[in-house]
Amino acid sequence: ELRRAGAEVAIIERGEVGRESSWAGGGILSPLFPWRYPAPVSRLALWSLKRYPALSAELAERSGIDSECLINGMLMLDVNDVDVADRWAKQFQATLSHADETRSTELEPRLAPGHDGLWMPEVGQVRNPRLLQALHRLLGEMGVTFHTRCEATSLVTRQGRIQAVVTSRGEYRADGVIVAGGAWSRQILGELGGSVEVEPVRGQMLLVKTPPGWLKRIVLTDSCYLIPRKDGHVLIGSTMERVGFDQRTTAKARQALHQAALELVPGLADYPVVNHWAGLRPGSPQGVPYIGEHPEVRGLYISAGHFRNGVATGPASARLLADLILGREPEIEAAPYRIDRICDVV
Repeated sequence: ELRRAGAEVAIIERGEVGRESSWAGGGILSPLFPWRYPAPVSRLALWSLKRYPALSAELAERSGIDSECLINGMLMLDVNDVDVADRWAKQFQATLSHADETRSTELEPRLAPGHDGLWMPEVGQVRNPRLLQALHRLLGEMGVTFHTRCEATSLVTRQGRIQAVVTSRGEYRADGVIVAGGAWSRQILGELGGSVEVEPVRGQMLLVKTPPGWLKRIVLTDSCYLIPRKDGHVLIGSTMERVGFDQRTTAKARQALHQAALELVPGLADYPVVNHWAGLRPGSPQGVPYIGEHPEVRGLYISAGHFRNGVATGPASARLLADLILGREPEIEAAPYRIDRICDVV
């Protein structure tokens, strides 16, 4: 967004570009059970969902990498707050319908018997590692500079304005700085963190290889979710663990995720688990991200705390922050995401 508007942009990355939570997650283009989140999360996610097919097509054309945006619907099973879901769908004009056991099995024939649920046909997915690869390649061609394996260690301010970023490779001066460090954002901000409550929340994932088309829909319960990729890989997620910055996988989580998946789709027992990994989500109170200018430091901006929905809300978050930086009239109301907001967001 900023580069398109003519800004000179450099990205300082502690590791490799896009290899943290946005790489590790599932790539569902909606919050899980979206009515259970505050309204500001839904606004970002629904705005983004409408734009993902065109964004994915543009990235594929310009970068040569297909992020595999697939609108295959999300089937949410064994829901105990249907009335809340119905009210949410009416409020946000989202397409949501009830699916009894027969309808649920029609939508996803691999399901174990005995499930009913709610169906959102307009929800889809992207293959998020490929989305990140496509963005990286395109931004490079657009003239964005990348400084990888370059850790930001502190920020330099003077008279209430940002001056520079101090890194393991020296100091980088800029007119504006965006802290978008995921689970590490509060550490980057240091004493400037103030009311920014972002903490790491580990999520472990499994990957199973099935034939292409074997599973058709994104399926979830309170215990797990399944995401079928075009090539037959099925992602199984995900744990929610507050263990600090520990990114190790555990045998306990592997067993629990696999068992929950088999209870939902028993036929997965016939196929091998081919990968198991973990990532650190940027957890925040109620899952509402911080997007905007620091209340005390001019030119310092923050985009952090997207929790489980960074990919799902990414396009809207980027547009909102670019609007604020460039002085454009925001397409999305900015107040709920302010850095100094009261945490009880509605």
